[in-house]
Amino acid sequence: MHSQTVIDKNEMNEKTMKFLERFVKRVKGYPPGVCPLAVQLSFLQSARSQTCGKCVPCRDGLEQVEKMLRMIVEGEADRKVFDDMVELCHMIEDTADCAIGYEAARIVLESVEFFEDEYMSHIEEKRCQPEVGQKIPCVSYCPAHVDVPDYIALIGEHRYADAINCIRLDNPFPTACAFICEHPCEEKCRRDILDSHVNIRGLKKFAVDQISADQVKVPECNVATGKRVAVVGGGPSGLTTAYYLSLMGHKVVVYERRDHLGGMLRYGIPNYRLPKDRLDQDIAAILSTGNIEVRVNTRIPEDITMEDIRKEYDAVYISIGAQVGKSVDVPGIDAEGVYSAVDILERIGRGDIPDFSGKRVVVVGGGNVAMDACRSAIRCHADEVTVVYRRRQIDMTALPSEIQGAIEEGVELLTLNAPRSIKTDENNKVVGFEMQPQIISQYKAGKPGVVNANEEKRVIPCDVVLMAIGQDIVSEPFAEYGVNPRRKTFETLPTARLKKYENIFAGGDCVFGPATVIKAIGAGKVAAINIDEYLGYHHKILSAIDYPEPKENERTRIGRVHLTDRSARERKRNFDPVENGMTYDEAMQECRKCLRCDHFGCGVVEGGRV
Repeated sequence: MHSQTVIDKNEMNEKTMKFLERFVKRVKGYPPGVCPLAVQLSFLQSARSQTCGKCVPCRDGLEQVEKMLRMIVEGEADRKVFDDMVELCHMIEDTADCAIGYEAARIVLESVEFFEDEYMSHIEEKRCQPEVGQKIPCVSYCPAHVDVPDYIALIGEHRYADAINCIRLDNPFPTACAFICEHPCEEKCRRDILDSHVNIRGLKKFAVDQISADQVKVPECNVATGKRVAVVGGGPSGLTTAYYLSLMGHKVVVYERRDHLGGMLRYGIPNYRLPKDRLDQDIAAILSTGNIEVRVNTRIPEDITMEDIRKEYDAVYISIGAQVGKSVDVPGIDAEGVYSAVDILERIGRGDIPDFSGKRVVVVGGGNVAMDACRSAIRCHADEVTVVYRRRQIDMTALPSEIQGAIEEGVELLTLNAPRSIKTDENNKVVGFEMQPQIISQYKAGKPGVVNANEEKRVIPCDVVLMAIGQDIVSEPFAEYGVNPRRKTFETLPTARLKKYENIFAGGDCVFGPATVIKAIGAGKVAAINIDEYLGYHHKILSAIDYPEPKENERTRIGRVHLTDRSARERKRNFDPVENGMTYDEAMQECRKCLRCDHFGCGVVEGGRV
């Protein structure tokens, strides 16, 4: 009986720590439309219920903090109550005996830092900030704010062309996103309350698999305005801006330095993830608006200067992306056999497939570029492929599905190993990769750091090293146009306009740094709206789609349909697409799972579209 009691206490301690960890994340990433102070109050109530009552700071202090926070939430507090609460939290953080007390106080103090504006609104205005209100989770979490519930309903009615046009109202890349979007829309899907979130990306893929995007007519353009806009960069952000400006009636000229449009969609994502013929379907649809002229193989400033562009056009949108790889300063980095993973992926995107037959390849990094590089190396017939990453596998920024796919295809992961040097022979050719083992350490900026382990360095033999430690922005040709010299990003106003120039706008990776495709698309959409306003218009792209009436919720608990891949032994031999689509029955079942939060529980979406 005694030993059972000890086990129960240990289990309770573990559960308590998991509880605290969950709530730290919840305070930082509260659901869309929810008052963060209300989330904080619920956490305090839960934490206080777990106090053992032995120490005064935890037993009595948390109760007082809860009362003061409730006064703030209900608009009954003044600045003194706020200051007293902060002071009390500092005292509890310093004196409480266990994690329940000091972690609860610390999280309140974190919320004061994160949400100071919200606290002041409750104290001074006696209400939440204006943007706090019921929002549809999937729409809110999509950077382009695509109307997810309506296009799922259209798929459920077998109206695939209408579903594609519904997506296009906010995102002109339905096919590309169907293959590679990181689907942040699923993060807070309310279906999780019942069983599991809806496979939104999988349904989008099902729709574009039924009818090619370039076979679905785009909306008619507005009356020509006579205005001309230059878009510098033909990637997802630039083409998104060009698409919406074209539909608004403006003439758009896209300048692209490469042979083809698409940016990193074409030259950074391998064909096995995004087939280029499918990408071309989206691009063909964008160009079918008729108001877009494309000038490829045009470099700035070699072929045309920014000053000439600025003078020739009524407005300019810069969307040059982040298309070169970063390196790391270690001995041997200039050896023969060391390449940027971004450069290798660009070669592959051009159809120039390197031959790694008989070679041992090391890929350094833990993001999606590293996964694309290592899986591509397998397809380039490398004998061995090893990924070296200085943190844990759980800390990798790559999608879990990409990591799993790499492991299935034979890639070895060497985590908790930091690069130290690249070993070379007398001809400066790569012969090995030296690593320093790491151990996990204190938290920094919200995640655990690493420090050198008290172990000897290790060397693994290799012939090729691919550096995949991040991407960089080539913004030197635009230095005079408000580029942050440290980050190499453009500094813009909330309207996407550059601070120094009235008619120049910028967006995508070259503003916020390397990110996701859907975030770049969302930035392009915002830029189009603001450029249109700058030109003196307020165009709306209206939908002629007759949306289905919402049906009663499907309340039966149903498992999530996961997309499957072709077998690893088959798919790793070539660059053919790896992912299978949904069957008809799977898609219809997944459509029925949507709870239609746009009608039941959140109200109808208004605004937010172009």
